[in-house]
Amino acid sequence: MLFALFSNGFFVFCVGLGGLTALAVRVLHPHRVRRVYDLLYLASGVVAAVFLIAILILIVVQMVARWTGEIFPGAPEYAGYCMAAASFLAFANALNKGAHIRVSILLNAVSGRVRWFLNLWCYGIGALVGWYVAYYAWQFTYWSWKFNDISQGQDATLLWIPQSAMLVGSVILAIALTDHFLHLLFKHEVRGA
Repeated sequence: MLFALFSNGFFVFCVGLGGLTALAVRVLHPHRVRRVYDLLYLASGVVAAVFLIAILILIVVQMVARWTGEIFPGAPEYAGYCMAAASFLAFANALNKGAHIRVSILLNAVSGRVRWFLNLWCYGIGALVGWYVAYYAWQFTYWSWKFNDISQGQDATLLWIPQSAMLVGSVILAIALTDHFLHLLFKHEVRGA
């Protein structure tokens, strides 16, 4: 019963956030909404960079530990958690900056109206898949928390902690994809391309 409440609540949150994004873009001041979203994507990218620095620190500490004959248990696992967090948190910022790989051979070969429709279709499908991933990342994290899952490595970390970074990153990516879809739909221009 409690899981159904949490799952349905998160689904309502996702749908509500998507609707709020559409409302904000159409009704509120679009330039203010744009600044808030750009700041969200930038903050996500900065946190991803912090996780990359944490990977570097973990690797250096592990190297020093090996040279001195000490043992640093769980360092590879912690580095893996930081890598997953950095990846998921960087997705939205990379999308906003146009750093994702795009196969534009077809887009460059078609006229402006067809290009707009193809971009709209891609961002629409991307937004749907993004919210789908965010929803199941929520369920994944919730079940890990509910059952107190721990990692199988030497670190014995509660898995919901590193999975939370994946959840936050996937929600921000879904917001970014929805934002770009609505921007293309209403403004007829591709952001970050």
